[in-house]
Amino acid sequence: MMKIVIYQVFTRLYGNRNTTRTKNGSIEENGCGKLADFTPTVLKQIREKGVTHVWYTGVIRHATQTDYSSYGIPRQHPAVVKGRAGSPYAITDYYDIDPDLAVNVDKRMEEFEKLVARTHRAGLKMIIDFVPNHVARQYKSVAKPKGVADLGEDDDPSMGFSLQNNFYYCPGQSFAPHFDLYHGEKEPYCETPAKATGNDCFGNAPGQNDWYETVKLNYGVDYYAGQTPSSLQLPSTTIPSTWQKMLDILLFWASKGIDGFRCDMAEMVPAAFWAWATTKVKEAYPEILFVGEVYNPGEYRHYLASGFDYLYDKVGMYDVMRDVICHRRGTDALTWAWQMNDDIASHMLYFLENHDEQRIASDFFAANAQKAVPALIANVLMQQNPFMLYAGQEYGEAGMDVEGFSGHDGRTTIFDYWSLDTLCRAAAKKLTNEEQALADTYSRVLNIAISEKAVGEGKSFDLTYVNAQHFRQYAFLRKAGHEVLFVVVNFDDRPVNCDVLIPAHAFDYFQMNEDNYTAVDLLTDEQHVLTFKRDGKVLVSIAKRSGVILKFKV
Repeated sequence: MMKIVIYQVFTRLYGNRNTTRTKNGSIEENGCGKLADFTPTVLKQIREKGVTHVWYTGVIRHATQTDYSSYGIPRQHPAVVKGRAGSPYAITDYYDIDPDLAVNVDKRMEEFEKLVARTHRAGLKMIIDFVPNHVARQYKSVAKPKGVADLGEDDDPSMGFSLQNNFYYCPGQSFAPHFDLYHGEKEPYCETPAKATGNDCFGNAPGQNDWYETVKLNYGVDYYAGQTPSSLQLPSTTIPSTWQKMLDILLFWASKGIDGFRCDMAEMVPAAFWAWATTKVKEAYPEILFVGEVYNPGEYRHYLASGFDYLYDKVGMYDVMRDVICHRRGTDALTWAWQMNDDIASHMLYFLENHDEQRIASDFFAANAQKAVPALIANVLMQQNPFMLYAGQEYGEAGMDVEGFSGHDGRTTIFDYWSLDTLCRAAAKKLTNEEQALADTYSRVLNIAISEKAVGEGKSFDLTYVNAQHFRQYAFLRKAGHEVLFVVVNFDDRPVNCDVLIPAHAFDYFQMNEDNYTAVDLLTDEQHVLTFKRDGKVLVSIAKRSGVILKFKV
């Protein structure tokens, strides 16, 4: 089984080579990446990084301040759009492609279908977002198939909650948030009655820090009566309207040939819906993947049982690894992090960056992308589970731009028209020596992950419990068949000579004999002779913020 490596690209930004970068700039000023930018050559380069799946973030049409009304696309009021470009998680039409991404707006779906085909021809699989919890305040589908009722079309807005309503309402109350509803327009944004806001704000006056640009979808949970998503069961008779409509949307995109969905804020949608919907989608498309954004570790097993293949391991491995990188915790915390989910380890998605998190190289995180190299090696190689990286991470993108709606926060904007300096210079082959070296390291590690049987199929043995003296180093073994990987990483800011104890239990667990083994470091191709004895120590030299991946056969 091949290790899954997901490359997240923010589609609007990835291919944009316009370097104007005006704060709050329009699409005309700052440009915008297109689906067509993912040419066969570009996709081949992504594949060569050691990637198996590309997650194209933000391809479904969402709210924007850019006016596409001449193409028959409803204009959005800027008061309920975050940023000039808008959030990709404020969907305005589940059946449409975002016009920003098209060379020819009238043929945007055709351009998407061609991208699916190109991605597959490049030997890659394709993941897109499914945003099930909320939609843009001015949701209006112009691309839905004939005979499909729009979300909210048949709602009774006089009822705060109804099983057959798609939205929640505040009867008798208009939308009255604590901010400007004009936003430069002659007329204010109006909504009567007000709909509940996406982050479970059931009043008519969300604040600036709420997801005010979105409205909550109703899956049959009566929040007004104190019901919770976890208490909802599969209905014995009537299926809620939203369930069927969202299933139809999943099946629509699956029919386009995609290979998986990354499901936004999956835990805000009842597990009962997921169990019902994933079963039906996989009956028609057995190989399709569901990746869930779930932040409550107490719910992990619940959502896996409901049909998810993989879940974010954010509140756990990501949080711990970030602390280890920044020397706030010792490496023994990594053992704790994976042990917390050992029974579901193969279903946990590890990552060091994504569009929600701060960039490693930002001043808010490590201020130096090289500091995460040992974390990269460990996260990618320690288990069979998938790993995800965010485009630009491999070059040390710092995320320190002030783009507009997204301020000085160490994150790459998802709200503004922008381009990334590192991606532009990588395309022009103008990376610094340090950036190129980092990119080479990422490529080497990821290609090891997808090619080595010990990584994709092998068992793991964490050596930290008998090597507690090395609180900034982390060591483990992987084995499949006769092939063994001995991995030691160094989070310290100085090189170390590390004597790693190999306990007798490791020999028994792997059915491995004591011997002198000739090993090759897969990172450097250098050969080493390793003396493996029960309860004996193996001395390895490791550069600062780096690691060794020593392969030998038994």
